[in-house]
Amino acid sequence: MDLTVVIGIEILYAVASLALISVGLAVVFGMMKVINLAHGEFMMMGGYATIVSVNLGINVFVAMLIIAPVVVGLIGLVVERLVIRHLYGRLVDTMLATWGLSLFFIGLATIIFGNTTTGISTPIPGVAIGNYQINGYNLFIVVVSVLLMIALYLVLGRTRLGLIARGTMQRPDMASSLGYSPERIYMATFFCGSALSGLAGAILAPLVGLVPTSGGAYIAKAFITVIAGGPSLIAGLVSSASVFGVIDQIFTFALSPVIGEVALLIAAVVLLRLLPQGITARFFRGRM
Repeated sequence: MDLTVVIGIEILYAVASLALISVGLAVVFGMMKVINLAHGEFMMMGGYATIVSVNLGINVFVAMLIIAPVVVGLIGLVVERLVIRHLYGRLVDTMLATWGLSLFFIGLATIIFGNTTTGISTPIPGVAIGNYQINGYNLFIVVVSVLLMIALYLVLGRTRLGLIARGTMQRPDMASSLGYSPERIYMATFFCGSALSGLAGAILAPLVGLVPTSGGAYIAKAFITVIAGGPSLIAGLVSSASVFGVIDQIFTFALSPVIGEVALLIAAVVLLRLLPQGITARFFRGRM
C-alpha cells in the first residue's frame, strides 16, 4: 500500500512538473502563435533570479513566487518591445530571432555567473510514507501547479481582461474597432507568459544544479507537451501533461529514468502521428 501511494505521488509530480514547465510556452505559443525558442532561457533566468535573491537574504518562497516571475516578466517585456512585436505573423523569423535570443541569454548568464553549477537547497524536508521517503518539495510543486491551472482558468475564462485577451488573439481587428489596443494586449500577454516561465524555472531551481545552459533541458518537453495538447490551452496542457507524465513514471519505476525519458518521447511521436492536431482537436472540443 505504501509503495502504491509513493508511485501515485511521483506520477502526480511528473504531471505537475510537465504542466509547470509548459505553461509559459502555452500562453505565448497557444494564444499568440509565437514560437519562443528562448523559453528554456526564460526559465533559466527565473532560476538565477531565485538563487541571487536567496543569497541576498530574501525568503526563498518570496524569491520563487514573486521576485523571479516579476524579473523575468520585465525581461520578456523588453524582448517583446524590442524584437517580438516586429515579427508577429512571421513564424520563421520569430523562430530565428528567439533562437538568437536564447544564445544571447546563455552567453550573458555565462559572463555574469560563470559556467559552473550553482543552486539552493529545497526548503521543504522529506516526508516519510511507511518505509519509503519522498521529497516533500515534490508535493509543493503539485500544489503550485494545481493552483496555477485554476488561476489561469479563472483569469482567462471568468474575467473581462481574460476574455479581451482571448478575443484579441483571434480577431485583433475587431478588438481594435471596439477601442482596445491589440499592441498593448500582445505586450501584456507576452509579459504574463514570460513571468510564468520565470516562475517555473524558479520553482524547479532547488531540484537541479543550475548552469547557463540549463534551459535546453526543458525546451523539448515544453514544446512536446504544448503541441500534443492541441488548440485548447488549459485542457490541452493538462491532458498532454497527464499522458506523458504517467508514461514517464511507469517506465521509470519499471526500468530506469533514462528509459522513462525515451518512452515519453516515443509516446509523443505516436500521439502526434495518431492525433496530428493534438488531443483537444479530437477530444475536449470547446474547452478552454
